[in-house]
Amino acid sequence: MGQEDKTEVMSLKARVAQALKTEQEKNEGCTTRLSTLRLIDAAIRDRDVCARGRGDTEGCPEADVRNVLDTMIAQRETAAREHDDAGRIEDAIREREEIEIIRAFLPEPLCTKDLQAAVDEVVEDLGATKLKDIGRCMSALKKRYPGKIESGTAGKAMRKALTSGKAATK
Repeated sequence: MGQEDKTEVMSLKARVAQALKTEQEKNEGCTTRLSTLRLIDAAIRDRDVCARGRGDTEGCPEADVRNVLDTMIAQRETAAREHDDAGRIEDAIREREEIEIIRAFLPEPLCTKDLQAAVDEVVEDLGATKLKDIGRCMSALKKRYPGKIESGTAGKAMRKALTSGKAATK
């Protein structure tokens, strides 16, 4: 009955809020983790305000929170590359630290074996036999495994499954 049980049930918003509260209670001053958690919290609150403005009383959905985190990671990866190119190594290191803090809130992407099993399952369930079915299959895959699918890797696995002849024989 440890922390793992709670994180499976808690929403991303709740996990970020809890982590922020815990970090603030440590009273260690402004650490990289604390400032990053504040940035995440502010971005989520901003999306909540926008969602409520559209009439969604619940705030932004879980998928939007995941998108916020993905966007924040992409921004920091770009910034880290730019800092490296400019010779500002300390800034690049800080950006990469922030990436790891943000990534800790996202679910682990499916590994190769699990991804292939998921792809095969979707192909079989949908009865996909041709490469033209890839869009439909990818959509179903992303719906079944939200936040756990990396589009590039999954697309390659799906293309391979549909062209390998496995799909055509089922």
